[in-house]
Amino acid sequence: MELPRISLMDAYLIETLRSNGISDEEILAQARQGDTDNWRELNARFDFSELAMLAEQNLKGFQAILSLGYRVKFVTFKGLQNLLRLRYGIEPGTDYELMETGIRDLVLDQEQLAGMEQMLSENWMIARVGYGDEIRVDISAVV
Repeated sequence: MELPRISLMDAYLIETLRSNGISDEEILAQARQGDTDNWRELNARFDFSELAMLAEQNLKGFQAILSLGYRVKFVTFKGLQNLLRLRYGIEPGTDYELMETGIRDLVLDQEQLAGMEQMLSENWMIARVGYGDEIRVDISAVV
């Protein structure tokens, strides 16, 4: 089954909510009701009403995004860094090294790696450089 594709901004919205302890069930319920105003305190620059519009346009698709996962249509270099921070609490300089066209020496567990492989757009390539419980990977832009 192909995963639903969403914009980078929609991924930011979902992962911001998740990283602040809001469950997928709460996201779904509030988005269905159009009750997104209280999320604004989490990030005043984000328009969380976009999630309500997603739910209104295609409720089953929105449920699949939350329960099965998603693929981002196009991830920028900065977007990759932001998704790592939002989804896993992984920071550049501390948890990986920034390169000109990607990142190096990122350590992920199996679940995190599977999540990254599922989420990233086709303009990124993940190369495993170590195996085991913690996997060392490099992620680079496809040229």
